[in-house]
Amino acid sequence: MELLRVSDISLVEREATVVAPISFSQRAHHKLALAGESGAGKSTLLQMVAGLIQPSTGEIRVAGDRVRGPHDVLVPGHPGVAYLSQKSELPHSLRVEQVLRYASKRPAAEAQALYELCRIDHLLARRTDQLSGGEQQRVALARLLLGSPRLLLLDEPYSNLDRVHKRQLQAIIEEVGTRLGITCLLVSHDATDVLPWADEILVLRRGQLVQRGTPQQLYAQPTDEYTAALFGDYNLVRGADQLALGQAGASATPKAPLLVRPEQLVLSASGAGLPGTVRAVRFMGSYYEVEVQLPESLVRARATTAAFAPGNAVVVSVAAAAK
Repeated sequence: MELLRVSDISLVEREATVVAPISFSQRAHHKLALAGESGAGKSTLLQMVAGLIQPSTGEIRVAGDRVRGPHDVLVPGHPGVAYLSQKSELPHSLRVEQVLRYASKRPAAEAQALYELCRIDHLLARRTDQLSGGEQQRVALARLLLGSPRLLLLDEPYSNLDRVHKRQLQAIIEEVGTRLGITCLLVSHDATDVLPWADEILVLRRGQLVQRGTPQQLYAQPTDEYTAALFGDYNLVRGADQLALGQAGASATPKAPLLVRPEQLVLSASGAGLPGTVRAVRFMGSYYEVEVQLPESLVRARATTAAFAPGNAVVVSVAAAAK
C-alpha cells in the first residue's frame, strides 16, 4: 500500500532553485533514504514532506491526505507524520518522565514498552540537561513515537553521535520499523547509514534527483562520479585502459569513463586482463590496498592476503559480478 506520494514538488527561494521538481512514492513499511552531499537539498525536501516548509510547486500526500505547509495551517506539521531533526530540541531542565508524559497518547504499559525499546527506561528521573547527546536523541525519538506516527522522518539522526550511540540508535530505528510497523524515510550523507538499511535510495545533487535504485545498484552501477563517491572508494578508468577493462563492465561506454570499485578489480600473476605494475601495498586491517599502474591509469584494488609487492607485474580484470 502506498503511504507517501510526492508529486512535482519544488522550492525556489530568492530566485534560486533549492529543490528542482521531484516526484517519488513510498510504500508502507518500505525503507527509503535520501542521500547526497551537504547542500544537496535533502533536509529541505524532508521538511517539505513534514509540512514544515511550503513548497513552491507540487503536492505531497500521506495516506491520501494532502500535506499542508505553514502557509496553509497555523501549526506546521501533518497528523501521523513525525520529524526527528539532527538536534533533539528537548525542553530544558525538565525531567525526562515529564517531557514524555506531556507527549504520550498511549496507555501506560505501551509507553513503558516504548521506553524500553528506545533504551531510555533508566533515564526517566533525569533532567534533560543531564543527558548525553545520544541519550537526548533517544528521548526525542521516544517522544515522537508516543504520538503513534505512521511515517517517521529522520533528518541526519546519527550526525552528532559517537560510534557507540550511533550503533545503538541504528538498532532502535531498525526495531521501530519491524516491531512497531512504522515506515521510515531517512536522510544522510554517510554511506554507512543508508547502504545496509535502505530498500531504495534517492540521490540528490544541487536539488535535483540524479539516480535512484537499490543500495546494490547504486553501489555497483553509479551513473557518475558524484554518486560513486557518495558510497565509497572507486576507480576512474579512461582511454585505452577503459576499453580493455570495460568491454564487459556495466558502466563503460564510449562517452563515459569506467567507474569500478576497488573490490571489483581482480589481480592475478598471469592470465587474461590488462597488464600493470604494483606501485604500493597498504595494510588496511581487514584487507590490503594494492595500487597498480596501468598503461594510462592508476587504480587501487583490494586483496585479502599480502600476495603482491611493489614492483610486481600483475594482470588486472573486472570481477564477473561487476560485469
